[in-house]
Amino acid sequence: MSAQVNVKICGLTTAASVEAAVSAGARYVGFVFFERSPRNVTIEQAAALAAEVPPGVCKVALTVNADDAELDRILGAVPLDMLQLHGQETPDRVAAIRSRHGLPVMKAIGIAGSEDMPAIDLYSDVADQLLIDAKPPRGADLPGGNGLAFDWQLLAARKYWRRPWMLAGGLTPDNVAQAIRATGARQVDVSSGVESTPGTKDAALIRAFVAAAHT
Repeated sequence: MSAQVNVKICGLTTAASVEAAVSAGARYVGFVFFERSPRNVTIEQAAALAAEVPPGVCKVALTVNADDAELDRILGAVPLDMLQLHGQETPDRVAAIRSRHGLPVMKAIGIAGSEDMPAIDLYSDVADQLLIDAKPPRGADLPGGNGLAFDWQLLAARKYWRRPWMLAGGLTPDNVAQAIRATGARQVDVSSGVESTPGTKDAALIRAFVAAAHT
């Protein structure tokens, strides 16, 4: 039983999906602030959704190359616990955001091959957590949430991590248990893998995903 595996359900857009994630046992819920995403929410929507999240569940804002003004607007209105940086933020930018806003920062790192692995150590110096995701294909509109996986064996041989990390990329209720076994991940993230259509979360799939992660 892998009950210690923490699950993050990202891209929530409705009160019903928040309730489904929380009741299923998710430890993190994510709200996307990126207009090109089908999971994008406004600041007003996110504030209302965050109010539905009980204490003990981490509320995460996913942003993409956001400037200080945008982050100020979001954090001024939405009670959040963590920032997830999913763009091309440099290590210096990650450190600056962490210092300015005083919240833990999770940096997403896209992996396609072994040449992408050094970024894990680079960002471990400045981020509180890492999200190891599939690198988006060239020309993709979205930096994540594309339903793509990467070669989990790239992580299987890694024995030491300087920061807590979360596995993402193409995870579904059908493959998450395998992914956990292959990588040793203690945290997993899902968005498109629990949707009936892009941007629409399915409560049954959320429950199935969390159950599989804990199997």
